Amino acid sequence: MIKIIARRIIKSDCIEAFEALAAELVRESRKEPGCLSYTLNRSNQDPRIHMFIESWADQAAIEEHNASVHFTRIVPQFAALSEERLPTEFFTELEA
Repeated sequence: MIKIIARRIIKSDCIEAFEALAAELVRESRKEPGCLSYTLNRSNQDPRIHMFIESWADQAAIEEHNASVHFTRIVPQFAALSEERLPTEFFTELEA
């Protein structure tokens, strides 16, 4: 399983628009067969900071997701709503 943490700092006057677009991305992404979990989170300390936390079955599922119609339509729109895109981090879940 691969987990992704993707964070953005959203312009204060664009938070509502971002969250509406992001909600659609979350809904559609959860329908993908390789998606194990996909959530949008807002910081309690700074409401401009948003983070997607995603879990995918494997790299092939991530590649399909990145090529999906909803991803390629919605994610480019985030740039105009964002102050900054923070580095995306990838994690492999370890068996304990």
